[in-house]
Amino acid sequence: MRVVSFESRRAKEMCALIERCGGQAISAPTMREVPLETNTEALAFAERLFADEFHVAIFLTGVGTRMLAQAIGTQYPPERFPDALSSLVTVVRGPKPHAVFREMKVTPTVVVPEPNTWEDLLEALDAYQSVQGCGVAVQEYGLPNHELVAALKDRGAHVTQVPVYRWQLPEDLGPLRQAITALNTGSVSVVLFTNATQVKHLFDVAELEGCADQLRSTMGQVVIGSVGPIASAALQGYGMTVDYEPDAPYFGPLVRQTARRAHDLLEKKVLAGQEGIDTNNWRRIDMTWVGHHDSKPNRLIDDSVFMKACRREQTPYTPIWLMRQAGRYQRSYREIRRNVTMRDFCQKPDLCAEVTLMAVDRLGVDAAIIFSDLMVVAEPLGLGVEYAPGPIIDQPIRSRDDLKRLKDPNIEDLGHVFDSLDITRKALRPDIALIGFAGAPFTIASYLVEGSGSRHYTHTKQMMHGDPEAWDELMSRITAMIVTYLNRQIESGADAVQIFDSWVGVLSPADYEQYVLPHMKRLIDGVDRSAPLIHFTTGNPALLPQISSVGGDVIGVDWRVDLVDAWELLGDEMAIMGNLDPCVLLTSPGVIRKQAKEILDKAGGRRGHIFNLGHGVLPQTPPQHVSELVDFVHEQSAN
Repeated sequence: MRVVSFESRRAKEMCALIERCGGQAISAPTMREVPLETNTEALAFAERLFADEFHVAIFLTGVGTRMLAQAIGTQYPPERFPDALSSLVTVVRGPKPHAVFREMKVTPTVVVPEPNTWEDLLEALDAYQSVQGCGVAVQEYGLPNHELVAALKDRGAHVTQVPVYRWQLPEDLGPLRQAITALNTGSVSVVLFTNATQVKHLFDVAELEGCADQLRSTMGQVVIGSVGPIASAALQGYGMTVDYEPDAPYFGPLVRQTARRAHDLLEKKVLAGQEGIDTNNWRRIDMTWVGHHDSKPNRLIDDSVFMKACRREQTPYTPIWLMRQAGRYQRSYREIRRNVTMRDFCQKPDLCAEVTLMAVDRLGVDAAIIFSDLMVVAEPLGLGVEYAPGPIIDQPIRSRDDLKRLKDPNIEDLGHVFDSLDITRKALRPDIALIGFAGAPFTIASYLVEGSGSRHYTHTKQMMHGDPEAWDELMSRITAMIVTYLNRQIESGADAVQIFDSWVGVLSPADYEQYVLPHMKRLIDGVDRSAPLIHFTTGNPALLPQISSVGGDVIGVDWRVDLVDAWELLGDEMAIMGNLDPCVLLTSPGVIRKQAKEILDKAGGRRGHIFNLGHGVLPQTPPQHVSELVDFVHEQSAN
């Protein structure tokens, strides 16, 4: 793929990385740093700083911090500036200004965590102190950050902007003009932006060439990679949608991660344009795949590697998807979830579909799982549920009398889930399976009885053993609802469904046999088996024989059972999903590859193995480790 880089300061490094990732690099530097001819603003800032007029100083870039120190050092002793910084609250936006502070032997008060956006900066500063009535200096870089300044003023701060340098166009515009021509003639596949000013300068030159509108149209047919939120906002301001933004805002992750997904992203974008979709202003849910539309059944999905594995057919490689593959470990997910509660989010089909599709786009997995929550079924039963962050039931069911509070559910109260599935299936690649899901009766019942997650499930076991008739009634009502719920999901576009029995591992085999198995049997027998059914449990390998007898096309196992032992217990006629410990993803790429290879070796190329974690991706997981796992499983298992 021909890849245009607009990086200037580190142009050679950027191009070398593009080449190492298999691309043909086109270098088109867009900018050069030009210090202000006079340093009046810097020196005026220094005078006020030394007069103790500022309470807070914010440093946004490493280059700007260093240039500011150098400018002040032309008029004052070199130690004067560091000494002054030590006496006020200093905020550094990420590692580069932090490195300059280390050179000055100053410890900053607040270090903004990745991805170092201005919103992250404000959140970190707010957590430290209020800026109401404070004098706040903001070291600027290139273009002023108007949103940050406005937000600080809204908080009651007296803001002083301190410009240190400005960006100008490069003296030689030839490479940039050549890149614009290459874009407009359709010979470029990917463009990579590492700075917001690059966007402005690109279009400034396109205006000079009289082809800005053509360029904007052309950008709708190439993959647009942006290093981070500030560059992405600039692209959006010029009427373009960013296709890939790395979780870590550095050009290394930008190049490597965009390279992983560029072919699929480009194929989707070109097809969308052919379908008449405005790819300069679109969301993932706007996509409609050629030949898919509203057709049902989707014949392409029958040949997908995931569905073949569910049917225990030969596959070219081991399919992989991950529970919670859209989740808090991803910055893009956190951005979409910002200021929306989990309860409200689950009731917004567009948002649920968007994050479901986002995970597939970013990870390259072989199946999508619809974004929702196990406990959305509580409200149709007449029970209130909130999230803090896990589900909290307002008035738990603890007795036979409490059962009278349960309503006969109207399954259409969960229409938002069915709408999410419908939207997602239309926008998802036709050869990528869409998984619907529900909680198993025991797991749902334990939440309703305990009121939240629990360590010992004392209230649940107390009802189960102390009033088995009440327990049976509760389980029967939940089972009937889940059967209808899953069947409606299949009607709405789910190609497969998964039953999560996340808490059943707290039971003994005898208790499972008596209090759970009959209900699970009715559930699985009642689900439309035109869609493969995954039966996932955690916590107690001793339950596997009973779980196997209940049924399902695929049994999901966690890391507590060896994969070889699981197949011996379940039999060769059963497909198995699993089973890497999610904590392994917190280690290193080398450890991840080693542990994943051990699981693949134990599977031994058997038909019917679907790679997954033994539970969901943990919130603190580095996103690049998830990508590493997906790539390794695909490459290692390929025939």
